[in-house]
Amino acid sequence: MSAGAAGAAAAAAAATVQAIRACGVIVKMDPEAFCEIVAREPEPLVVVGTAWSLFGSKYRYLVSHKGLAFYCETPDVIRLPENTAIIEAKTIWIPGS
Repeated sequence: MSAGAAGAAAAAAAATVQAIRACGVIVKMDPEAFCEIVAREPEPLVVVGTAWSLFGSKYRYLVSHKGLAFYCETPDVIRLPENTAIIEAKTIWIPGS
């Protein structure tokens, strides 16, 4: 590996670490556990984004609960409680995902 490539790889790793620090703790969950977290909130606010790939679309969901961010990714749309406020994001980027 050349010095330039090694430097670029180190810079990318440092950027990812910095992004994780800026985002705080993000807990990745399966869709069922994510829905349980959403149900615990009296007035949940969920951010929803869609990612496209060669294998089809994936839906990404993000919610905050007691100071932590909970995230899940699924090929299926999740049915959220009626009282859920939904923000549709262009994309959701999770460091290291």
